[in-house]
Amino acid sequence: MSERVTILHTNDLHSHFERWPRIRRYLLAQRANQQAAGATVLTLDLGDAVDRAHPLSEATRGQANVQLLNQIGYDAVTVGNNEGLGLTKTELNQLYQHANFDVVLDNLTDVKTGAQPDWALPAKTVTTPAGTRILLLAFTAPFTLTYPLAGWTPTSVKERLPQLLQHYKGQYDVLIVMSHLGINVDRWLAKHYPVIDVIIGSHTHHLLVNGENDHGVLVAAAGKFGEHIGQINLTIGDQHHVTTAQAQTVTTDTLPEEATDPAEIQRWQAEGEQLLAQQVVARVPKQLTPHWHHRSELTALGLRAITDYAGTELGMLNGGLFMRDLPKGPVNLNDLHTMLPHAMHVIRVTLSGQDLWRLVYEMELARPFLNKFQLHGMGFRGQVFGYIQYQGLVWDATDKTLTVLGQPVDKQGTYQIALLDHHLFMPFFPTLTIGGQTDILFSAFLRTVVGDYLAKKWPLS
Repeated sequence: MSERVTILHTNDLHSHFERWPRIRRYLLAQRANQQAAGATVLTLDLGDAVDRAHPLSEATRGQANVQLLNQIGYDAVTVGNNEGLGLTKTELNQLYQHANFDVVLDNLTDVKTGAQPDWALPAKTVTTPAGTRILLLAFTAPFTLTYPLAGWTPTSVKERLPQLLQHYKGQYDVLIVMSHLGINVDRWLAKHYPVIDVIIGSHTHHLLVNGENDHGVLVAAAGKFGEHIGQINLTIGDQHHVTTAQAQTVTTDTLPEEATDPAEIQRWQAEGEQLLAQQVVARVPKQLTPHWHHRSELTALGLRAITDYAGTELGMLNGGLFMRDLPKGPVNLNDLHTMLPHAMHVIRVTLSGQDLWRLVYEMELARPFLNKFQLHGMGFRGQVFGYIQYQGLVWDATDKTLTVLGQPVDKQGTYQIALLDHHLFMPFFPTLTIGGQTDILFSAFLRTVVGDYLAKKWPLS
C-alpha cells in the first residue's frame, strides 16, 4: 500500500517579517490538514532566514528570527550565507541555542579543529509510520574567499556528496537534498546524481512554480523574501521508493490577512529600532546629508572611517551607500543601521602605481553610468550606486593623469587603497582582481566601522 509524504518549505526569508504572520498560519494549517488526511509532513527551511537589514535581526543577531522559526517547529533548517557570513563565529555558534528544530548542514567545519559545528547535524533521517527512511542532506554555498575569514572552512558539494552517499549507502529509501547552493548547482546535482529524489533549492532566489523534473530528480524552489511557500507531494510505493513527485507554490500575498497582522509586524520593527536606539555611540557636532549624485561631506566622512580602519591614506566610496542623514547630536546604532543597512565589509587592496592608475581610469570610465545605476545584490541595500568619491586621489580627465596625495602617481611604486568588498563582485573594475592583492577586513560591517570612527572622533564624554 502506498503512502503520501508532504514537504512544506520556505527559503531566503531575509527577515521579511511583513509576510511572516501569513506564512506562519499557512504552514501550521497546511501541516494539520495534510496530517489529518494521512500524510507524513516535513517542514523545512533552506537558509537565509536571518538578515541583519531588519533592525530586530540586527539588534538580536538573529535570535529573534529563531524565535519566529520556533513558532512552526520545523523538522529541519539549514544555513545560508546570511547566517554563516552575516554573523560572527561566536554569534553563529549561539544562534540556535534555543531552537526547537534540528539544523542540518554538512559542508562547513571549524578552521582550527576541522570539526563540524556542534549546533548542526551532518544529516537527518526521518522514518515514516510505514517505515520509509527519508534522508535529509543539506549544503550551504561554499564561499571560499570569505568563510575562512569568519573561522569556517567550506567544502564543495561535489566533494562531500559522494562521500556522504557512500557513508549512508543502504541506510535510506528516499533522498532529499536541502540546497543553499543556487539553481545552477541544483541542476548539476540532478544531472550527475539521479539517486537523489528531491532537491529543494534556494540562495539564487529562483522560483520554480511547479518544480522541474531533471533527469528523474524533482528540483523545487520557492523564490525569495517569503513571497512564496513551497509544497512537494510524494507518493511512496510498497518498496519505499518514490513513485510520483509533484511540486507547487502558493503566493503568500494572496493568503488572507488578519486584523492583528499589521500591529504584530510593526511591533517587530519598533522593538528592533528601540533596542538599537538605546546604544548611543557618539555626539556629532553637525548634521551631514547624503548626496547620491555628487560629492558630499557625509561620503568624505565615510572615507575617513574606512581608511582609518584599513590603515590606508587612499580610499573610494560610492555616494549611493548613504540612505539617510547623519544627525547632529547623539548618534545611536539605529541611526547607523538605517543610514548604512548594507552587508558589506571594508577591503584593503595593494596595487602597483600602474594598476592604481588603471583602476581609477576604469572608475572614471564607469562614472557617468554608475552615478544613477540601480545596483542590486552583492550586499548592497541601497537604490543607486551613486557618485564615485575619492580620498587622496585626483584624476585629470583632460590628459588622463592621476595625482596621489599631491604627487604624480609613481607607476613603479606600490599603493594601498580602502574600498568595499562589493566592488570585487561587480564587473566594473576588473583591475581589482587582475592586478590587486586584496585583504578583506571581515570583523565588522561598514556601519560598525563608521560608528567606531565616530566614537573615536566625537566621543560621548
